[in-house]
Amino acid sequence: GSGSAEQLDALVKKDKVVVFLKGTPEQPQCGFSNAVVQILRLHGVRDYAAYNVLDDPQLRQGIKDYSNWPTIPQVYLDGEFVGGCDILLQMHQNGDLVEELKKLGIRSALLDEKKDQDS
Repeated sequence: GSGSAEQLDALVKKDKVVVFLKGTPEQPQCGFSNAVVQILRLHGVRDYAAYNVLDDPQLRQGIKDYSNWPTIPQVYLDGEFVGGCDILLQMHQNGDLVEELKKLGIRSALLDEKKDQDS
């Protein structure tokens, strides 16, 4: 089924930014999923793969086993598990997320805003 390690491996490697959410980016169904969506939006990352675990109990359990991480949301960058909401927030606050996105060839929108403030 959709929760097998092989399938999950393919899912997380298919796109540069992959998020497993409760709900959808348009309508997150929990505060933590919403926070992840908002952080990505702040960085101007719109082109990412989002999978709604509420639609699929097998996926919901499978991705927890795959990452060895007990909660949703989960964020993957370039096929690597990053973490959940708290870790993404920390990376957002300390500037790591801008750097990680840069490695993927994604320019954070925050860089342009910062430039405006400097001038």
